[in-house]
Amino acid sequence: MSNNIVQFNEEIIKGQIKELVRGSVEETLNELLEAEAEKLTQAARYERSEARQGYRSGHCDRKLTTTSGDVTLHMPRLKGISFETAIIERYRRRESSVEEALIEMYLAGVSVRRVEDITEALWGSKVSASTISELNKKAYANIETWRNRPLTRKYPYVYVDGIYLKRNWGGEYENVAVLVVVSRVMRKNDSGIW
Repeated sequence: MSNNIVQFNEEIIKGQIKELVRGSVEETLNELLEAEAEKLTQAARYERSEARQGYRSGHCDRKLTTTSGDVTLHMPRLKGISFETAIIERYRRRESSVEEALIEMYLAGVSVRRVEDITEALWGSKVSASTISELNKKAYANIETWRNRPLTRKYPYVYVDGIYLKRNWGGEYENVAVLVVVSRVMRKNDSGIW
């Protein structure tokens, strides 16, 4: 029997896997940006053709926070045509799922300072308190819009309530809950009254 014992350091392996995933996300996004630039210019990089619509003018680097970590995007610069990518909105610095996670943490009662610490642990970069406040303003604006929407169709509802009654069970008196359920459909009549 062999005395060689193999041990694995889980933290190192997790870190390597996380970096592998982050690297492949970054590589995929950059390849998609290049493909979009080629489609817009109707020519590959350094290719000379009569169908060419514009010219390459290098690229600029942008940071994007994703659920896999921070990635660097090489945004192509084009001359002669404007480059509007479908991959990422203009001026966006975080993936939408990251923003949703930030909003959910705040709405669940996690303090702004704690959210900063959590984002650093998860994605490797802190999100400032002002950014979280701005995201929450957007969320509350959407909630208010939803709350103040006109109610024009049927809305079913169930009203549930309970009442406790004293009952005699085998010589002992106990409180017994009786559940009452009322189900209705609310409709707005022609005069606008429910």
